[in-house]
Amino acid sequence: MIYYNSIIDKYYPAGTALRDIYLAHCRAVADEAVAICRRCNLPLDENEVRAAAMLHDIGIYATDAPGIECRGMEPYIRHGLIGAELLRREGMPEIYARVAERHTGAGITVKDVVEQHLPLPHRDFLPETLLERVVCYADKFYSKSGDMKRKSFDKVRSSLARFGADTLARFDAMAAEFGC
Repeated sequence: MIYYNSIIDKYYPAGTALRDIYLAHCRAVADEAVAICRRCNLPLDENEVRAAAMLHDIGIYATDAPGIECRGMEPYIRHGLIGAELLRREGMPEIYARVAERHTGAGITVKDVVEQHLPLPHRDFLPETLLERVVCYADKFYSKSGDMKRKSFDKVRSSLARFGADTLARFDAMAAEFGC
């Protein structure tokens, strides 16, 4: 079993609003991802799914997103990359770093990076493994702001549609995979 709490504790101190937001969001995503695994009878270890979901947003603390209590200097779009680097530095298994790195949106292509001038390395950040896809998909249903309640499928689709047909197609493919 992976003990992810020590890493969360290190970067999200007890008694802070950021920790409360982080834990509420990641727990909701973890519960959703585990529920998908059970419903679809996916061949994934539930402890690994939960750990990956609890760590997928570990890099948000370093970003400039005051609406969710993040007071860092980096653009929010970099939180996955920052989280992956942090998890690697902390000696976590690569599977968790990859989930952090690839969960943003419905994945980000090198074409997105170049055409949108995103502050990311010129490469794909697409969820490839089953674990990466299930956490990415589950994450789309929960925000870190507002009431943090589960979003409807239609609301998720319409929010992703603004990023283009390719993003929506990637989400729809995950929806078909996990619709079971």
